[in-house]
Amino acid sequence: MAKALTAATVAKTRAAAARVEVPDGACPGLNLTVHPTGRKTWALRYRRPDGRSAKLVLGTAHAEPCDTPPVIGGHLNLASARALAARLRHEIAMGRDPGAETMATKQKQTPGGIEGADTYLNAARDYVAHAKLKSRRWKQTASILGFRPDGALVKGGLAERWREKRIVDIDEDEIFKVVDEARERAIPGLKARRAGQSETRARATFAALSVLFNWLKERRRIKTSPVGALKPPKAPMARDRVLTDDEIRRFWNATEAIGEPFGSVMKLLLLTGARLNEVAGMRRDEIDTHEGKEVWRIPAARTKNKRAHAVPLSPTAREIVEDAAERTKILGTPLIFTTTGATSISGWSKKKKRLDKLMGNPAPWRLHDLRRTAVTGMARAGADIAVIERAVNHISGSFGGIVGVYQKHKYEDEVRLALQAWERLLLSIVSGGERENVVAMERRA
Repeated sequence: MAKALTAATVAKTRAAAARVEVPDGACPGLNLTVHPTGRKTWALRYRRPDGRSAKLVLGTAHAEPCDTPPVIGGHLNLASARALAARLRHEIAMGRDPGAETMATKQKQTPGGIEGADTYLNAARDYVAHAKLKSRRWKQTASILGFRPDGALVKGGLAERWREKRIVDIDEDEIFKVVDEARERAIPGLKARRAGQSETRARATFAALSVLFNWLKERRRIKTSPVGALKPPKAPMARDRVLTDDEIRRFWNATEAIGEPFGSVMKLLLLTGARLNEVAGMRRDEIDTHEGKEVWRIPAARTKNKRAHAVPLSPTAREIVEDAAERTKILGTPLIFTTTGATSISGWSKKKKRLDKLMGNPAPWRLHDLRRTAVTGMARAGADIAVIERAVNHISGSFGGIVGVYQKHKYEDEVRLALQAWERLLLSIVSGGERENVVAMERRA
């Protein structure tokens, strides 16, 4: 026979990997449910008038004394949970089914009243199917919401935890708790790209849930979003990490030892200032050779801002691309950097760890910092800010607002000179040469 619960027992019962139910020996049918998240609720198990078993969630387990009469869906301490359970058991004995009545009330409050369609599992799955067609980052969003790319549930993820929870029952407290959990630990199914990403994880979780519930609101499946009343986590401070000349030298030497095609891609990141996905996904038909000049033309579909971008290749960059294209030619693939012939290279986190080791474990930095280092290098070599922004395909800054609408000059020749000047400075740094040995660009008036 189950033991009678005490307030101390309720407080001390800890969460486990799976949901735990602790019966109260002093009140037949009353159970304390401890969820894997640590959230505690009260539930009543009973027999319906037709003999079928049923379960009714009474409310959240609350430690403080309750001054108001206990009601379904409220905060209940042990005493008020027992009082509510006793009252409901009396109604059950009189032939009523409080669980069915509660469900009917909720369905009336649910837009559309479609049974089963408003569970978190179904609602989130519908949104992921929508996002798959609309967003480049749908896989990350799906992972945060609790789904793998193949549609399977992430173990311990939101879709598994909330699979039977109705979306109208998810309140801002639960959203806050999930976002706070993301700040404390990695999201199940979504590996952190680097350490110290607590606020980044929290913001990503908040953003995914916000867009999900706003989408549901637009489709009249809920009336209000539980995320709307919450403040988003603070944005992380903007990064300003730029590799020093010594780190540039160690980086370049390390790329020689790390192997192909990874070494070549990393060098191109520094030479061009392009993004990792753009370089790693480079295709043969994107290389345009005209009058002895090679330009890497990235289509809009492969750029972050969805604007086509032309990158004039400096001599060293051109040599790297030609060598890589020759190595993969035998695979018969349109990709220049690939090991399988079917997909672009991956596994960057492991390669970055090895790169750091080869560099002698410098101060923490990211591959994206190579882009900032290239921008800084072009400025050091004498390039104008407008030319630099064109070189890295920025559409804000000098080309934001009305300037971007009317200024259509492509700056291709100027960008070529800027990248060549940066290459000369870079190679001088790598070889240990002095800054004075590099001929700087003449700044335009």
